[in-house]
Amino acid sequence: MTGIESLKHKKIQDILFLVKLSSLLFSVIAYFRYFQKEFDNYQELQFLNTVNAIIILFILTFTYLLWIFFERKGKESNKLLYKIAQPAIFILFYSGAIFFTGLYESNFKFLFIFLIVSYTIESGLKGGLIIAGISASLITIMDLILVPKNGVNYYFEDDLSLVGLFFIVAATVGYYVDLEREHIRKLSALINQDNLTGLYNHRCFHESLKNSMEKSNKTKRPLSLLMCDLDYFKQYNDIHGHQKGDALLKSVAVFFSEVLKPDYPAFRYGGDEFAIILDNFESSEARVLADSIRKKFAELEFKGEEHLPNEKITMSIGIATYDPMSNARPDLLKNADEALYKAKLFRKNRVETYVSILDELNISDKASFDSDNIMTSIRTLISVINSRDKFTYTHLQRVAAYCRQFAEDIGLNEEDKRQLCYAAYIHDIGKIDVPKEIIGKTGKLTQEEWEILKTHPAIGAEMIKNVENLDKVYDIILQHHERYDGKGYPNGIMGTETSYLARVLTVIDAFDAMTSERPYQERKTFAEGIAELNRCKGDQFDPDIVDKFVDSISNKGLAELFDTDN
Repeated sequence: MTGIESLKHKKIQDILFLVKLSSLLFSVIAYFRYFQKEFDNYQELQFLNTVNAIIILFILTFTYLLWIFFERKGKESNKLLYKIAQPAIFILFYSGAIFFTGLYESNFKFLFIFLIVSYTIESGLKGGLIIAGISASLITIMDLILVPKNGVNYYFEDDLSLVGLFFIVAATVGYYVDLEREHIRKLSALINQDNLTGLYNHRCFHESLKNSMEKSNKTKRPLSLLMCDLDYFKQYNDIHGHQKGDALLKSVAVFFSEVLKPDYPAFRYGGDEFAIILDNFESSEARVLADSIRKKFAELEFKGEEHLPNEKITMSIGIATYDPMSNARPDLLKNADEALYKAKLFRKNRVETYVSILDELNISDKASFDSDNIMTSIRTLISVINSRDKFTYTHLQRVAAYCRQFAEDIGLNEEDKRQLCYAAYIHDIGKIDVPKEIIGKTGKLTQEEWEILKTHPAIGAEMIKNVENLDKVYDIILQHHERYDGKGYPNGIMGTETSYLARVLTVIDAFDAMTSERPYQERKTFAEGIAELNRCKGDQFDPDIVDKFVDSISNKGLAELFDTDN
């Protein structure tokens, strides 16, 4: 519910509250009359007026509290019992007032109009007509059944007019309420709907995700998010044109409507990216659904897909899960995006679940040092980098993902893998001491600026010098800009004088720098990046590490498919 809708709803509830409260106060007049009549023979007891007031106020207060209780319960639980209880309380209270003031002779039959109006505004035409029917039935029963034998009901014609008025009021108010609701529903659909696909749009996604997070916190149930991206859609658009691309996106929207339950609609997040919010889904359950979606989508055939690199339009999916029972408050969207990036990076047409590399390393049973203290230090340094330079932070995330995969492929032991990934995250920490004007400069650096930039490895190493058990990380950070031919910085050491893990990081750091957006250079394709590594091996890079790294990504079929814009 938007802020405007919430405000409108609150104002309507305030008005209805006054209408219902007014009807209770009118009812009190009827009860006062009854009790005053009963005690006319006891005029010598002056305190009876006070007793009358106390009795009536008690009845009124009890009825009011009962009404508030069922109204609140009805909103919280959405149970039919509580929703029926609220109008039932008013009907009983009004019926009592009419009963005590002469039944069919009573002048308080009009009280039902208060309930008909308020309930019609709340429930629409159908609900209003039901209450009008109940009210009309009660008055008819009083007129036809509860009249004394041989008595004449002089109020019958007036009551028929009143019954007709009940239905006229319910129909008139209900018609306009339903008309307004339908109008608002159509406007909301236009606001929340993506014009091309008919799915819920980006704005609606963020509002729904916020609501689901609040619901998850309240119910203590998990929440999962799927981010889905079409593989090779950019090439498909380039080859066949935007009209064909739009037709493909419409087909994807139809696919989602067929494979997803109505409770879990798809959102068009942007371009060829879609999102699915899964309330009450554990990570494993979300994984099963995501795999099912991916496999079913891969079975579809699209005209012209045979011209694509893999001759097929497929879907990659990233999953992130929020567990409100844990202390962590993750950025669910960011984590799902990171998992999607990983899915597209490694092979495409796959599902990846978000796992923090640092968390994964921290829980290793083979940890041979005090991981908790180190993790605190690492996370602090990462927070510093993230607050200082978002661009550098995303670069570190990618480099860490490469390092983790490469370390597994070449069989590094657990401790070396951990140290390499730690270094991947914080190897540029020394840049926090380099002016932003230099880091973000798009043109060529002056000699003075270049000398300042070259200080960041030594500054970064010095920053972690006193962190216990990170001695290998110290060497990696200090040496990650050294060259195999000895022409690097800061110390100009060469070959195997440089730490092996530093030489690994040098290759991966350079590769990501070449193949991602930078303010000072045009991004190379992944094939061009691999070619540049091969050209510089033996000079800038360790040739053995370059060969292993190229083999690692090529064996996964990534050499031609690494373009993350696909």
